[in-house]
Amino acid sequence: MPTTELPLPYDPRSPEGLAARWVRWVASCSVLRSPVADETGQDAARNQPGDVWFLAGSHGDGPVTRSCQVPAGRDLFVPAVNVWAVGGPAPVLPEAFGRVHVDGAELLPDEVATPEPFPVRGVFLNGVNRSRKTRPMTVWGLWQLIPALAPGGHDVHVVGGDGHGFVVDVRYQLMVGGPQR
Repeated sequence: MPTTELPLPYDPRSPEGLAARWVRWVASCSVLRSPVADETGQDAARNQPGDVWFLAGSHGDGPVTRSCQVPAGRDLFVPAVNVWAVGGPAPVLPEAFGRVHVDGAELLPDEVATPEPFPVRGVFLNGVNRSRKTRPMTVWGLWQLIPALAPGGHDVHVVGGDGHGFVVDVRYQLMVGGPQR
């Protein structure tokens, strides 16, 4: 059974459900095609669900700019910073910070945690649980749900960190609508 078919303990459109689904999305990609490690946006469309468009952060190794096509009518969901755990509660980062700018307008992400574990089954050596086996996961982070953007070009800039030197700095140059690549 694919991980997307495993039941969630959260409403799939709730902040907790979206965060859990985002973790599953990252686990559905190999480390060689990970949207988190993607430096150009070429892997942004990989395994996207049909009702929301996930954007990835980075591993904190410097600024990244990605370009991608997003279908019209899809909300976007992105972490400014997050951390997940296998089997137990994800740590809360009390000094974490995050900002999301959409076409220059600043948004403050919401703190979202999944205290009840959710099942994740990824591809072999994925960047989440590194296993094809189903594992109970939790996630904590600062997340932003961005309502569907109008067709055309948009700039989404995400900056976040743990407050101790780890910093995510990702800019997405999005084209909403049009052909998918």
